[in-house]
Amino acid sequence: MAEMTAPPTAYPEPYPASRTKALESLLVEKGLLTTDHIDAIVRRFEQDIGPLKGAKVVARAWVDPAFRARLLADGASAIMELGLDRGAPLVVLENTPGVHNVVVCTLCSCYPWSVLGLPPTWYKSPAYRSRVVIEPRAVLREFGLTLPETTEIRVWDSSSDLRYMVLPERPAGTEAMTEADLATLVTRDAMIGVAIAHAPARGAAAGTD
Repeated sequence: MAEMTAPPTAYPEPYPASRTKALESLLVEKGLLTTDHIDAIVRRFEQDIGPLKGAKVVARAWVDPAFRARLLADGASAIMELGLDRGAPLVVLENTPGVHNVVVCTLCSCYPWSVLGLPPTWYKSPAYRSRVVIEPRAVLREFGLTLPETTEIRVWDSSSDLRYMVLPERPAGTEAMTEADLATLVTRDAMIGVAIAHAPARGAAAGTD
């Protein structure tokens, strides 16, 4: 999503971000780390390690109606049942055939760290933060998600006091899959709302006993 970038001089970085970059530059200059190594670590926390927690939460909600009800009623308390930190108050938004939820933070980059780990770069970009509120359907198309015109799109603005996470719809044809296998279908982007959870390729759901 190249269009979701902005000139660095137009939006000054917060002090912690500037300080972190200065430290990173110092470590690279002294030969203690390489930029490729740092980028690889960040990618793991953005795309793999962090979102795995949220994926387990979603999978449990798909297979356990009682847990799903508790999750929708009080997300922060429910995730503690899976050994996760409570963190900030968490509202879990359930996608349905008629309603699709998308999460943003228009003021900065507030994000449900306890379930999703590090926020992706595009989530923090001024372009995403402003455009998804005004033209959510167009932004979702840029992520590769085209929803029916009959689907209502609801955009939720996170804050330092309240975080949101999307509970994607369970893909059809996954009834025989185990909870652990279901978790592999859940991506970070689906829990932000810019993607959906997809069923595995035909035949992949077999033999999951």
